[in-house]
Amino acid sequence: MAFNNNISRTDAGALIPEEASQQILSHVPELSAVMGMARRLPDISRGQYRIPVVTALPEAYWINPSANNPQTPDIGLKQTTEVNWDSVYVYAEELAVIVPIPEVVKDDLDYDIWGEVQPLLSEAFGRAFDNTVLRGTNAPANFPDDLVTGATAAGHVVSLGNHVDIYDALFNLGGVHNLVEEDGYMVTGHIAAPSMMSRLRSCRGADGAPVFSASMVNGVPFFDILGGQVRFPRNGCMAASPQYLFSGDWSQLVWAMRQDLTYKVLDQAVITDAQGAVVFNLAQQDMVALRAVMRIGWALPNPINPSNANAATRYPFSILTA
Repeated sequence: MAFNNNISRTDAGALIPEEASQQILSHVPELSAVMGMARRLPDISRGQYRIPVVTALPEAYWINPSANNPQTPDIGLKQTTEVNWDSVYVYAEELAVIVPIPEVVKDDLDYDIWGEVQPLLSEAFGRAFDNTVLRGTNAPANFPDDLVTGATAAGHVVSLGNHVDIYDALFNLGGVHNLVEEDGYMVTGHIAAPSMMSRLRSCRGADGAPVFSASMVNGVPFFDILGGQVRFPRNGCMAASPQYLFSGDWSQLVWAMRQDLTYKVLDQAVITDAQGAVVFNLAQQDMVALRAVMRIGWALPNPINPSNANAATRYPFSILTA
Protein backbone atom coordinates (compact mmCIF):
# COMPACT_ATOMS: atom_id res chain seq x y z
CA MET A 1 0.00 0.00 0.00
CA ALA A 2 1.19 3.52 -0.74
CA PHE A 3 0.25 6.45 1.50
CA ASN A 4 3.03 8.91 0.68
CA ASN A 5 2.52 9.42 -3.06
CA ASN A 6 1.75 12.92 -4.29
CA ILE A 7 2.17 15.00 -7.42
CA SER A 8 5.57 16.60 -6.84
CA ARG A 9 7.15 19.43 -8.79
CA THR A 10 9.20 16.81 -10.61
CA ASP A 11 6.09 14.80 -11.51
CA ALA A 12 4.30 17.87 -12.82
CA GLY A 13 7.36 19.50 -14.35
CA ALA A 14 6.07 18.99 -17.87
CA LEU A 15 2.95 21.03 -17.00
CA ILE A 16 4.75 24.05 -15.51
CA PRO A 17 4.92 26.64 -18.30
CA GLU A 18 8.08 27.59 -20.06
CA GLU A 19 7.42 27.79 -23.78
CA ALA A 20 5.19 24.77 -24.14
CA SER A 21 2.15 23.56 -25.98
CA GLN A 22 -1.18 24.05 -24.29
CA GLN A 23 -2.27 20.61 -25.52
CA ILE A 24 -1.34 17.71 -23.25
CA LEU A 25 -0.63 14.57 -25.24
CA SER A 26 -2.24 11.58 -23.60
CA HIS A 27 -4.16 8.46 -24.52
CA VAL A 28 -7.95 8.57 -24.46
CA PRO A 29 -9.00 7.15 -21.08
CA GLU A 30 -11.30 4.14 -21.28
CA LEU A 31 -13.58 3.03 -18.48
CA SER A 32 -14.54 -0.49 -17.39
CA ALA A 33 -14.87 -3.21 -20.03
CA VAL A 34 -16.88 -5.41 -17.65
CA MET A 35 -19.40 -2.66 -16.93
CA GLY A 36 -19.90 -2.18 -20.67
CA MET A 37 -20.57 -5.89 -21.25
CA ALA A 38 -22.44 -6.98 -18.10
CA ARG A 39 -25.97 -6.14 -16.99
CA ARG A 40 -26.37 -3.13 -14.74
CA LEU A 41 -28.93 -3.36 -11.96
CA PRO A 42 -30.75 -0.29 -10.62
CA ASP A 43 -28.65 1.80 -8.26
CA ILE A 44 -28.94 0.48 -4.72
CA SER A 45 -29.68 2.51 -1.61
CA ARG A 46 -27.88 0.25 0.87
CA GLY A 47 -24.59 -1.58 0.98
CA GLN A 48 -26.28 -4.92 0.35
CA TYR A 49 -28.72 -5.93 -2.39
CA ARG A 50 -30.50 -9.30 -2.43
CA ILE A 51 -31.31 -11.20 -5.62
CA PRO A 52 -33.66 -14.23 -5.38
CA VAL A 53 -32.29 -17.06 -7.55
CA VAL A 54 -34.08 -20.24 -8.62
CA THR A 55 -32.29 -23.33 -7.29
CA ALA A 56 -34.82 -26.06 -8.11
CA LEU A 57 -37.06 -26.31 -11.18
CA PRO A 58 -40.60 -27.72 -11.26
CA GLU A 59 -41.40 -31.01 -13.00
CA ALA A 60 -44.55 -31.99 -14.93
CA TYR A 61 -45.95 -35.54 -15.08
CA TRP A 62 -48.26 -37.45 -17.40
CA ILE A 63 -51.38 -38.82 -15.77
CA ASN A 64 -51.64 -42.61 -15.87
CA PRO A 65 -55.14 -43.44 -14.56
CA SER A 66 -54.88 -47.21 -14.93
CA ALA A 67 -51.72 -47.31 -12.84
CA ASN A 68 -53.31 -45.22 -10.09
CA ASN A 69 -56.54 -47.16 -9.95
CA PRO A 70 -57.32 -49.87 -12.54
CA GLN A 71 -61.00 -49.90 -11.52
CA THR A 72 -61.49 -46.22 -12.45
CA PRO A 73 -59.34 -45.59 -15.56
CA ASP A 74 -60.78 -42.11 -16.08
CA ILE A 75 -59.69 -40.86 -12.67
CA GLY A 76 -55.95 -40.27 -12.33
CA LEU A 77 -53.86 -38.82 -9.53
CA LYS A 78 -51.80 -35.75 -10.28
CA GLN A 79 -48.34 -35.59 -8.75
CA THR A 80 -46.88 -32.56 -7.00
CA THR A 81 -43.71 -30.59 -7.59
CA GLU A 82 -41.87 -27.63 -6.06
CA VAL A 83 -39.73 -24.65 -6.95
CA ASN A 84 -36.91 -23.49 -4.67
CA TRP A 85 -35.20 -20.14 -4.38
CA ASP A 86 -32.07 -18.95 -2.66
CA SER A 87 -30.55 -15.52 -2.22
CA VAL A 88 -27.49 -14.09 -3.91
CA TYR A 89 -26.20 -10.76 -2.61
CA VAL A 90 -24.52 -7.83 -4.29
CA TYR A 91 -22.26 -6.13 -1.76
CA ALA A 92 -21.31 -2.55 -2.57
CA GLU A 93 -17.70 -2.06 -1.55
CA GLU A 94 -15.70 1.16 -1.56
CA LEU A 95 -13.06 1.92 -4.16
CA ALA A 96 -11.12 5.11 -3.42
CA VAL A 97 -7.88 7.04 -3.82
CA ILE A 98 -6.40 10.42 -2.86
CA VAL A 99 -4.14 12.52 -5.09
CA PRO A 100 -2.18 15.15 -3.09
CA ILE A 101 -0.24 18.06 -4.59
CA PRO A 102 1.60 21.00 -2.96
CA GLU A 103 -0.22 24.28 -3.55
CA VAL A 104 2.96 25.98 -4.78
CA VAL A 105 3.23 23.36 -7.51
CA LYS A 106 -0.45 23.62 -8.39
CA ASP A 107 -0.23 27.41 -8.56
CA ASP A 108 2.70 27.22 -10.98
CA LEU A 109 0.84 25.00 -13.41
CA ASP A 110 -0.60 26.44 -16.56
CA TYR A 111 -3.26 23.71 -16.69
CA ASP A 112 -6.41 22.67 -14.87
CA ILE A 113 -4.70 19.87 -12.94
CA TRP A 114 -7.91 18.33 -11.62
CA GLY A 115 -9.46 18.47 -15.07
CA GLU A 116 -6.52 16.47 -16.35
CA VAL A 117 -6.44 14.00 -13.45
CA GLN A 118 -10.16 13.15 -13.21
CA PRO A 119 -10.46 11.23 -16.53
CA LEU A 120 -7.35 9.25 -15.64
CA LEU A 121 -8.81 8.41 -12.23
CA SER A 122 -12.03 7.24 -13.90
CA GLU A 123 -9.97 4.89 -16.02
CA ALA A 124 -8.04 3.67 -12.96
CA PHE A 125 -11.31 2.86 -11.20
CA GLY A 126 -12.57 0.99 -14.26
CA ARG A 127 -9.32 -0.95 -14.52
CA ALA A 128 -9.45 -1.88 -10.83
CA PHE A 129 -13.03 -3.14 -11.16
CA ASP A 130 -12.20 -5.15 -14.30
CA ASN A 131 -9.14 -6.77 -12.72
CA THR A 132 -11.17 -7.70 -9.64
CA VAL A 133 -14.05 -9.26 -11.59
CA LEU A 134 -11.87 -11.04 -14.14
CA ARG A 135 -9.04 -12.24 -11.87
CA GLY A 136 -9.90 -11.37 -8.27
CA THR A 137 -7.16 -8.73 -7.95
CA ASN A 138 -7.44 -7.09 -4.49
CA ALA A 139 -11.04 -8.34 -4.22
CA PRO A 140 -12.95 -7.51 -1.03
CA ALA A 141 -13.92 -10.55 1.04
CA ASN A 142 -17.64 -10.12 0.28
CA PHE A 143 -17.17 -10.30 -3.50
CA PRO A 144 -17.94 -13.54 -5.36
CA ASP A 145 -15.28 -15.69 -7.03
CA ASP A 146 -13.72 -13.98 -10.02
CA LEU A 147 -14.23 -15.35 -13.53
CA VAL A 148 -10.88 -17.15 -13.65
CA THR A 149 -11.61 -18.95 -10.39
CA GLY A 150 -15.19 -19.77 -11.37
CA ALA A 151 -14.35 -20.97 -14.86
CA THR A 152 -11.47 -23.07 -13.57
CA ALA A 153 -13.66 -24.77 -10.96
CA ALA A 154 -16.29 -25.54 -13.61
CA GLY A 155 -13.73 -26.95 -16.06
CA HIS A 156 -14.31 -24.09 -18.49
CA VAL A 157 -10.70 -23.20 -19.28
CA VAL A 158 -9.67 -23.97 -22.87
CA SER A 159 -6.02 -24.16 -23.90
CA LEU A 160 -5.31 -22.96 -27.42
CA GLY A 161 -2.35 -25.33 -27.51
CA ASN A 162 -4.71 -28.32 -27.29
CA HIS A 163 -6.55 -27.34 -30.48
CA VAL A 164 -5.65 -27.20 -34.16
CA ASP A 165 -6.25 -23.46 -34.46
CA ILE A 166 -8.24 -20.58 -33.01
CA TYR A 167 -11.40 -21.61 -34.86
CA ASP A 168 -11.20 -25.11 -33.39
CA ALA A 169 -10.59 -23.71 -29.89
CA LEU A 170 -13.61 -21.45 -30.16
CA PHE A 171 -16.22 -23.72 -31.73
CA ASN A 172 -15.38 -27.41 -31.64
CA LEU A 173 -16.40 -29.90 -28.96
CA GLY A 174 -14.72 -28.84 -25.75
CA GLY A 175 -14.14 -25.36 -27.13
CA VAL A 176 -14.99 -22.00 -25.64
CA HIS A 177 -18.52 -21.76 -27.06
CA ASN A 178 -19.32 -25.43 -26.52
CA LEU A 179 -18.58 -25.39 -22.79
CA VAL A 180 -20.89 -22.43 -22.21
CA GLU A 181 -23.64 -23.85 -24.42
CA GLU A 182 -23.64 -27.25 -22.75
CA ASP A 183 -24.46 -25.51 -19.48
CA GLY A 184 -27.56 -23.90 -20.95
CA TYR A 185 -26.11 -20.48 -21.78
CA MET A 186 -25.21 -18.71 -25.01
CA VAL A 187 -22.06 -16.69 -25.59
CA THR A 188 -23.12 -13.07 -26.10
CA GLY A 189 -19.71 -11.39 -26.17
CA HIS A 190 -16.03 -11.51 -25.37
CA ILE A 191 -13.37 -9.50 -23.56
CA ALA A 192 -10.03 -10.11 -25.26
CA ALA A 193 -6.35 -9.38 -24.89
CA PRO A 194 -4.79 -7.22 -27.63
CA SER A 195 -2.91 -10.27 -28.93
CA MET A 196 -6.26 -11.79 -29.95
CA MET A 197 -6.62 -9.21 -32.71
CA SER A 198 -3.82 -10.75 -34.77
CA ARG A 199 -5.05 -14.27 -34.05
CA LEU A 200 -8.53 -13.42 -35.31
CA ARG A 201 -7.19 -11.56 -38.35
CA SER A 202 -4.97 -14.48 -39.34
CA CYS A 203 -7.75 -17.08 -39.08
CA ARG A 204 -8.68 -17.83 -42.71
CA GLY A 205 -10.76 -20.39 -44.54
CA ALA A 206 -9.63 -22.78 -47.26
CA ASP A 207 -10.20 -20.06 -49.85
CA GLY A 208 -7.95 -17.63 -47.98
CA ALA A 209 -10.82 -15.37 -46.94
CA PRO A 210 -10.89 -14.08 -43.33
CA VAL A 211 -13.17 -16.14 -41.10
CA PHE A 212 -14.08 -13.34 -38.72
CA SER A 213 -15.45 -10.01 -39.88
CA ALA A 214 -13.45 -7.01 -38.73
CA SER A 215 -13.93 -3.27 -38.96
CA MET A 216 -13.09 -0.02 -37.20
CA VAL A 217 -15.89 1.66 -35.25
CA ASN A 218 -15.02 5.17 -34.02
CA GLY A 219 -11.35 4.30 -34.20
CA VAL A 220 -11.78 1.09 -32.18
CA PRO A 221 -11.13 -2.38 -33.72
CA PHE A 222 -14.35 -4.37 -33.91
CA PHE A 223 -14.53 -8.13 -34.42
CA ASP A 224 -17.63 -10.27 -34.58
CA ILE A 225 -17.71 -13.92 -33.47
CA LEU A 226 -21.08 -15.51 -34.26
CA GLY A 227 -22.81 -12.23 -33.54
CA GLY A 228 -20.95 -11.63 -30.29
CA GLN A 229 -18.84 -8.49 -30.11
CA VAL A 230 -15.20 -8.85 -29.13
CA ARG A 231 -14.13 -6.01 -26.86
CA PHE A 232 -10.43 -5.12 -26.60
CA PRO A 233 -10.08 -3.02 -23.43
CA ARG A 234 -7.60 -0.18 -23.56
CA ASN A 235 -7.70 0.59 -19.84
CA GLY A 236 -4.87 -1.88 -19.18
CA CYS A 237 -6.86 -4.74 -17.64
CA MET A 238 -5.85 -7.11 -20.48
CA ALA A 239 -2.49 -5.58 -21.39
CA ALA A 240 -0.37 -8.39 -19.90
CA SER A 241 -3.13 -10.93 -19.42
CA PRO A 242 -2.31 -14.66 -19.40
CA GLN A 243 -5.90 -15.12 -20.60
CA TYR A 244 -6.54 -14.50 -24.28
CA LEU A 245 -10.32 -14.35 -24.08
CA PHE A 246 -13.17 -14.17 -21.55
CA SER A 247 -16.32 -15.43 -23.29
CA GLY A 248 -19.80 -15.98 -21.99
CA ASP A 249 -23.33 -14.86 -21.38
CA TRP A 250 -22.71 -11.38 -20.02
CA SER A 251 -26.37 -10.91 -19.08
CA GLN A 252 -25.69 -13.33 -16.21
CA LEU A 253 -23.07 -11.06 -14.66
CA VAL A 254 -24.74 -8.17 -12.84
CA TRP A 255 -23.36 -5.09 -11.14
CA ALA A 256 -24.86 -2.25 -9.18
CA MET A 257 -23.74 1.18 -8.06
CA ARG A 258 -24.24 2.35 -4.49
CA GLN A 259 -22.33 5.57 -5.09
CA ASP A 260 -21.14 6.76 -8.46
CA LEU A 261 -17.61 8.10 -8.80
CA THR A 262 -17.45 11.36 -6.85
CA TYR A 263 -14.64 13.83 -6.28
CA LYS A 264 -13.86 16.13 -3.38
CA VAL A 265 -11.00 18.62 -3.05
CA LEU A 266 -9.41 18.53 0.41
CA ASP A 267 -7.27 21.25 1.94
CA GLN A 268 -7.54 20.69 5.72
CA ALA A 269 -7.16 16.91 5.94
CA VAL A 270 -4.45 14.75 7.48
CA ILE A 271 -3.29 11.72 5.48
CA THR A 272 -1.82 8.81 7.43
CA ASP A 273 -0.29 5.48 6.53
CA ALA A 274 -1.57 2.05 7.62
CA GLN A 275 0.22 2.41 10.98
CA GLY A 276 -1.40 5.78 11.69
CA ALA A 277 1.72 7.86 11.10
CA VAL A 278 1.04 11.25 9.53
CA VAL A 279 2.34 11.40 5.95
CA PHE A 280 0.78 14.68 4.82
CA ASN A 281 -0.84 17.42 6.90
CA LEU A 282 -2.48 19.39 4.11
CA ALA A 283 -3.14 22.58 6.08
CA GLN A 284 0.27 22.66 7.72
CA GLN A 285 2.16 21.79 4.55
CA ASP A 286 0.12 24.00 2.21
CA MET A 287 -1.16 21.12 0.13
CA VAL A 288 -4.44 20.19 -1.50
CA ALA A 289 -5.68 16.77 -2.53
CA LEU A 290 -8.35 15.31 -4.75
CA ARG A 291 -10.26 12.43 -3.18
CA ALA A 292 -12.13 10.04 -5.50
CA VAL A 293 -14.63 7.53 -4.13
CA MET A 294 -16.93 4.93 -5.66
CA ARG A 295 -19.09 2.21 -4.10
CA ILE A 296 -19.91 -0.66 -6.39
CA GLY A 297 -20.65 -4.37 -6.26
CA TRP A 298 -21.23 -7.31 -8.60
CA ALA A 299 -22.61 -10.84 -8.57
CA LEU A 300 -22.95 -13.91 -10.77
CA PRO A 301 -26.21 -15.58 -9.67
CA ASN A 302 -25.84 -18.60 -12.05
CA PRO A 303 -29.43 -19.88 -11.60
CA ILE A 304 -30.31 -23.50 -12.27
CA ASN A 305 -31.48 -24.34 -15.77
CA PRO A 306 -32.73 -27.52 -17.50
CA SER A 307 -29.41 -28.15 -19.28
CA ASN A 308 -27.29 -28.44 -16.15
CA ALA A 309 -28.69 -28.73 -12.64
CA ASN A 310 -25.24 -29.12 -11.06
CA ALA A 311 -24.08 -25.78 -9.66
CA ALA A 312 -20.50 -27.08 -9.36
CA THR A 313 -20.13 -27.55 -13.11
CA ARG A 314 -22.67 -25.01 -14.42
CA TYR A 315 -21.04 -21.71 -15.38
CA PRO A 316 -21.93 -19.03 -17.96
CA PHE A 317 -18.33 -18.17 -18.88
CA SER A 318 -15.31 -19.87 -20.37
CA ILE A 319 -11.74 -18.72 -20.84
CA LEU A 320 -9.21 -19.22 -23.61
CA THR A 321 -5.56 -19.43 -22.58
CA ALA A 322 -2.25 -20.33 -24.21
